[in-house]
Amino acid sequence: MLVPTIIMGALAAILFLMGYYKGGGQHIIGMKSGLRMTVQILPLLIFSFIAAGMVQVLVSQQLLSKWVGTESGMRGIFIGTVAGALAPGGPYVSLPVAAGLLQAGAGVGTMVAFLTGWSLWAVTRLPMEVGIMGWRFTLIRIASTFFFPPIAGLLAQMIAASAKL
Repeated sequence: MLVPTIIMGALAAILFLMGYYKGGGQHIIGMKSGLRMTVQILPLLIFSFIAAGMVQVLVSQQLLSKWVGTESGMRGIFIGTVAGALAPGGPYVSLPVAAGLLQAGAGVGTMVAFLTGWSLWAVTRLPMEVGIMGWRFTLIRIASTFFFPPIAGLLAQMIAASAKL
């Protein structure tokens, strides 16, 4: 986490200086906007990390291994795919949950299927997609991405097994 933090800090500093030199108080407007976003997202982040931590300690290692661990095979990949598709929220929710499950013993393939299902299928996003893009487009998109989460999970499982991850 140190390298991404340093990169984002450098980017923020550069953008702040660009706003400062542009004049007109752009740097202050940008800081206020960033602070508003932080206040809006911080509770979600805190609860997501708490949920991820609780999953690590409350779900037994045996249960996790059986249902979504490396040994669970296709069953785990399908569970990960469906759970990802049903997961609410954006990356601030899904990534901490996936990281917590992975640290608690979930399989790499299952978590790749989870994140791929979350990004491609996103059931919670469907009403907005249908409203904006229409039923026909939405059905074509779902049909064209239907097999990707399980395939991604299988590929990840094979890569992890060969790399001993």
